[in-house]
Amino acid sequence: MPNIKSAIKRVKTNDKQRAQNIAIKSALRTAVKNFEATVEAGNAENAKTAFVTATKKLDKAANKGLIHKNAASRQKSRLAKKLNSVTA
Repeated sequence: MPNIKSAIKRVKTNDKQRAQNIAIKSALRTAVKNFEATVEAGNAENAKTAFVTATKKLDKAANKGLIHKNAASRQKSRLAKKLNSVTA
């Protein structure tokens, strides 16, 4: 455990930020799984709304630096392909 006051504060802020990052990443994974589940079910209307939420969460995670912007772009592209297969 750190003894210096600034180091103690830093540990606290790091823990808070880590918890926030974990929550955002978990919500992202859940949104992607929900989209894939709706695609599996073949429900085109629900898939569109799930796609919007998943892409929004991917963009947010990329902006915050949780995932790389190219990784977010790649995942969005793959989700769009799945959406097109359902709607077509």
